[in-house]
Amino acid sequence: MVHLSELRRLKKAPHSTLERISRWVLPDFAHRFLFSRSQEFPVARFFLGALFGALSGAGLFLGLFHNVSMTSVNRLLAGYAFVAVCILGGAFSSYFRCSVLLIFPSMLGSRGRAYLMLFVLYGLYRGPIANIHRNVQDVAFSMGCNIELQIKHSKVMWREVMEPFMQVVQGIVEDNGEFQDEAKSVSRKFQSIRDEVMGQYGYDSMEQGPVAAGNSTQDLYAAKTMMRCDNVVEQGIERCREWFEVKWQDCMDAIKAPVINHILCVSMRFHFLCDIMRVMKPWCREDIPVEGNFGQTFDKLNFSIDALSREFSTNVVLQVQPNSSVCSHEEEQQSVFGVSALREDFTEGLSKAFEETKVILDQFLGLIQLLLSCTFITIFTSAFGYARQYTQDIRFDNIYITTYFRQIDARRKRALTFQDKRYLLPLKKAERGLFINPRSLSIHPSELKLVMAGLLQVVSLAVFVCVLLAVDMVLHHIFDIIRRHTFTKFSLTSSHHIDINVGGQSMMAKLLRKTIGAFNTSSNLDMQSSNQHCLPQPRALTIEDYLWSFVPLLMMALMCCLQVYSNRLRRVIAAFYFPKREKRRALFLYNLQIQRRISYTKRQRTRLMQLGTGEKTVLSGVLSRLERLGCRLRWCCVCGERQRGDRAVECTVPGCQAAYCPQCWRDLGRICYACVPTSNWDPVESCSDTDMYYVH
Repeated sequence: MVHLSELRRLKKAPHSTLERISRWVLPDFAHRFLFSRSQEFPVARFFLGALFGALSGAGLFLGLFHNVSMTSVNRLLAGYAFVAVCILGGAFSSYFRCSVLLIFPSMLGSRGRAYLMLFVLYGLYRGPIANIHRNVQDVAFSMGCNIELQIKHSKVMWREVMEPFMQVVQGIVEDNGEFQDEAKSVSRKFQSIRDEVMGQYGYDSMEQGPVAAGNSTQDLYAAKTMMRCDNVVEQGIERCREWFEVKWQDCMDAIKAPVINHILCVSMRFHFLCDIMRVMKPWCREDIPVEGNFGQTFDKLNFSIDALSREFSTNVVLQVQPNSSVCSHEEEQQSVFGVSALREDFTEGLSKAFEETKVILDQFLGLIQLLLSCTFITIFTSAFGYARQYTQDIRFDNIYITTYFRQIDARRKRALTFQDKRYLLPLKKAERGLFINPRSLSIHPSELKLVMAGLLQVVSLAVFVCVLLAVDMVLHHIFDIIRRHTFTKFSLTSSHHIDINVGGQSMMAKLLRKTIGAFNTSSNLDMQSSNQHCLPQPRALTIEDYLWSFVPLLMMALMCCLQVYSNRLRRVIAAFYFPKREKRRALFLYNLQIQRRISYTKRQRTRLMQLGTGEKTVLSGVLSRLERLGCRLRWCCVCGERQRGDRAVECTVPGCQAAYCPQCWRDLGRICYACVPTSNWDPVESCSDTDMYYVH
């Protein structure tokens, strides 16, 4: 066993590669300051530690809070407080200084890849996701623009169809006063006809009993006409008699002789001849000149004239909502089509849907920014945790063949005169898998597992990125095809000429000229348009977008390979700040391996004897078949190294298939323990090879 008293007698030499490089590169005072004890140079250590804390605090604050939304004043106050705490930590705490330096190798580890993964997601958001959202939005609004274009063309065609009718209606509204005057004039002119038909003249009103018995205008007018005819006959008879009387008096005045005047004027007394006119009364009753539908026609005409004089008015009312009101020509067209609300709802629906999607994407971006800060915090906590476990757990990440480990082994080689002295280097093949040589660029099997896990993560993320970029590329190609093949030209042509001539000066002629004459319009429409401004303009990703997606992936893949060496660098940093702890760890590892070396043969013997009594596996059967075909594959039973050609040492016992490499065969004393009978077992206490463990 190696004791501390023996180590103090070692020649003073650099105990680490870092110390050796520092001695070669830096001046003596700088080297002494860096590798001096903590009690030396207290003032310089204090101020340099405070400066280190200030610089590291500023960097940590930028990494932690650059994505956190804060006001300028709050950010300034938080920055001062954070930097002040870091200054105190850098001045008084080795743990803090060590943890800050451990951040850099930790950034190349799994947490650093997680940080870059968030950058990949951020690049995907800025690149293909935002581009897909923008292209889909452009196509959706293109559809809306085409719908509005169709609505516009429909409105133009509707205007051309409805323009003559609207002109007629508008003309009627404007000529309302003239129509009122015409109606009053017609009513005044018709009044004479009404008085003639409905008046009570031309007959004796005292004899209207039979007239009142009539029920219709036809009967009343026929009765009145009969009575007027009888009255004309009676008046004729009366006037005839009056004429005879006048002539009689004139004759008597002309002839003064008494008897002679009576004889000569006797013919003037024949007034009975006037009664011959009574023969007209039967004609008045039987052959009265009144048409059979005269009464019905008069009633309709009388009602129309009366309504025309009392109620004739013009007004255009277009009902859009329950509260009716007079609206404009534009509103009337939209209400007829019912497209105004449809267009507004469609546009508002599209805008609302894309605004909601944009809000979700912005929230996702805010979450990514918050996770970036949280990931940076985990990097710092991981570095601090490594420093804490390094000083507390002596088995933690203690599998390295360090310079001090080699110095101890060299010291024991020089002390071969003592019988109890053993040395370890060079290691046996079976022991090489338990240690990592920090000077070697080769990757240890335990480190290779970490590399493969990281590369698998990167490959899966790369597949996701490629799929998303492929989707964006396919959508861009589809939208570009839509843009190139949906271009449409519209040609709207219309021509009409109407000429209606109404002659005459009657009331109906004037009325028709004012109404139907309004249709005398002519119009020509020739409108050319296209949907060029409505076509989508899909946007392809730029080189910068692809770089945002692939550069972090390449950095993640590079970090997977560099993580092996950055993990080795963590121990170097911790050993620089805690040199005494590093010596104890190296001494503990060396003593533990000495114990393993002492029991090496017994442990290998026990393992090989258990392996020899085990059941044959499928692999052994496959290997035996390959041997029959002339393909011999051999692996050493101790170290697991493949033996090529005839280098393998095979057991000569029949039925034993064990093979050894030359070095392991010599270490076992040229004895194959795989075929030793179980009765000769000499069990030993197992010494676990997993006491020391590798930290990811």
